[in-house]
Amino acid sequence: MTPIAVANFFIPYDFSPTVALLCLCFMIFYLRGLGQLSPRGNAPGRWRVTGFLVGLGLMYGSLQTRFDYYAQHMFFLHRLQHLALHHLGPFLVALSAPQRAIMAGMPQAMRRGVTSRILGNRVVRGIYRVIQQPAVSALIFVGLIYLWLYPGVHFYAMLNVPLYNLMNWSMAIDGLLFWWMIFNLPRQDTSPTAYFGGRILALFLIMPPQIVAGAYLSLSHHSIYSVYAVCGRLWPISPLVDQELGGLNTWIPACMMSVLAGVIVLSRWMQRDKPVAVPLSGQEKSA
Repeated sequence: MTPIAVANFFIPYDFSPTVALLCLCFMIFYLRGLGQLSPRGNAPGRWRVTGFLVGLGLMYGSLQTRFDYYAQHMFFLHRLQHLALHHLGPFLVALSAPQRAIMAGMPQAMRRGVTSRILGNRVVRGIYRVIQQPAVSALIFVGLIYLWLYPGVHFYAMLNVPLYNLMNWSMAIDGLLFWWMIFNLPRQDTSPTAYFGGRILALFLIMPPQIVAGAYLSLSHHSIYSVYAVCGRLWPISPLVDQELGGLNTWIPACMMSVLAGVIVLSRWMQRDKPVAVPLSGQEKSA
């Protein structure tokens, strides 16, 4: 690719000031917070910083580059877009645990005037507690995938700009909430068995529906999504091949991420239950 082609790829196809501003603000808050935490020795490790920036970049790039145009004209690219918005990007952001750096880098007036009011609102806190229950969060996570893959809904979502934006926003926000629920560490007074066990169960619950959806799309002998014939496909591949690739994107990478998340949660659980060695006193050593 020529430099001009590369530059054109990163120019937004449908510029969204909201997406650009949110991503820019959170990146600035995060980097500013790193600068304030580093002298105190509280800065996150390099892999966490990299994970946050890559995750945020994937979410931004899925919506604010030429890839968004490609995703509207090829079904398998659309599934890659939602994989980045709903799975990989939020997965990396939540795993990096960026809240301390973001709050440290946020202007004090905003932290006190906006964030504290939102987080302190009883209605918001009540809704948050409900949707952060593992079973509820898993149901919403899978339900949104099925909702936007339903042929009738998908057809209108790809042709209607407000509905298309709602689809992408809902996938991104739900992805952040779900993976935050998975990777957020419990309080010290929380039962490790109930906490970590519930999250492993949630990861198990979201796998079969994604396998079924992906297998159905990949193994179907008829084209399900006619909207891409209306919009026009970018490359001359058959609708069934496009659909098969999209089904594989819905099936394999998503389930692999659930397995990886399960391993991470299980390792944290084992680390939490690991007995702490108590140093022996002088008399005990002599005995």
